[in-house]
Amino acid sequence: MSIKENDERAQETGSEGDVTILAIESSCDETAAAVVRNGREVLSNIISSQIALHTIYGGVVPEIASRKHVEKINGCIRAALDEAGVTLDDIDAVAVTYGPGLVGALLVGVSAAKAISFAKNKPLIGVHHIEGHISANFIENKDLEPPFVCLVVSGGHSHLVVVKDYGEYDIIGQTRDDAAGEAFDKVARAIGLGYPGGPKIDKAAREGNPDAFVFPQAKIEGAEYDFSFSGLKSAVLNLINQAKMQGQELNQADIAASFQKAVVEVLAGHAIRACKEYGMNKLAIAGGVASNTALRELLEKECAANNIEFYRPSPVLCTDNAAMIGAAAYYEYRKGVRFGLDMNAVPNLPLGDRERRFHGRASRLDALERDFGGRR
Repeated sequence: MSIKENDERAQETGSEGDVTILAIESSCDETAAAVVRNGREVLSNIISSQIALHTIYGGVVPEIASRKHVEKINGCIRAALDEAGVTLDDIDAVAVTYGPGLVGALLVGVSAAKAISFAKNKPLIGVHHIEGHISANFIENKDLEPPFVCLVVSGGHSHLVVVKDYGEYDIIGQTRDDAAGEAFDKVARAIGLGYPGGPKIDKAAREGNPDAFVFPQAKIEGAEYDFSFSGLKSAVLNLINQAKMQGQELNQADIAASFQKAVVEVLAGHAIRACKEYGMNKLAIAGGVASNTALRELLEKECAANNIEFYRPSPVLCTDNAAMIGAAAYYEYRKGVRFGLDMNAVPNLPLGDRERRFHGRASRLDALERDFGGRR
């Protein structure tokens, strides 16, 4: 019986009430806590960002991020509970991101969630960070149900995923090198925009000519849905270096716009083609880069032209947050998934079998999941 059928039966019989989950996210540089009811109703969503702290270094410094999480985690949890008007005794489960991410950062959230679970005797649910991003679409799109295609693009991930059911994913494409968000950060730094690169390039590109420069769009033989952005990044760097050697001035906005065009056309092209090939009429986007205005506009246009329903979270739900973790955890809770107090952080936690094979870590990661309370 599906999750939806279970929920409908529970409503008819009155055998199940609302499920309220306290969710925690600390995989990178946002300390976040949220209270989510029934997977789609956000009662609170508290985010403490470290962007200003890491800007002076041009990127996230793992040790600094971990220390700041320690400082902020308890306050975020208290604020989330207060804003939702609940106490720890009112929640039905505690959910937390346990991978992938920075191991020190993950451990702060995992430790806090385990402590609450133990102290209050509440079920503990570990959530995959990418599953959280995908599930952010359920919060504002109440009608969205699997199956659908989801394009996940962030600083560390570029995935094209067929969401077969809640918690069931088939990765059909992923990056072979730099993730899209990582490429944005590196190019932004190279042209003098600084960190974080995604929002800065998005803003600068609005003033530039996207056809000023023609940058390469990689195609990978035998893996039509995989991504590669390292060549594109190198092409931008080569252009800048050649201009410097020749004493030429380059328009910063034109480079930003041309680079952004190359990235979003590849992302959108792969996603639309996947929908057609897999017979899906629903496409969702997720992750930090999903807030990019050019990507959203292009996908909206292409989806309309191809009779595909387009779903996208608000920008605040694209970046790391705990509400998305609570949304993902709800469907795991309904399936009966529970973690033990021996759960640990898994920084390279894969999403699905193809990711295990791609990275060649199947046996080691399977062992980690068994040893540390892995899923199902």
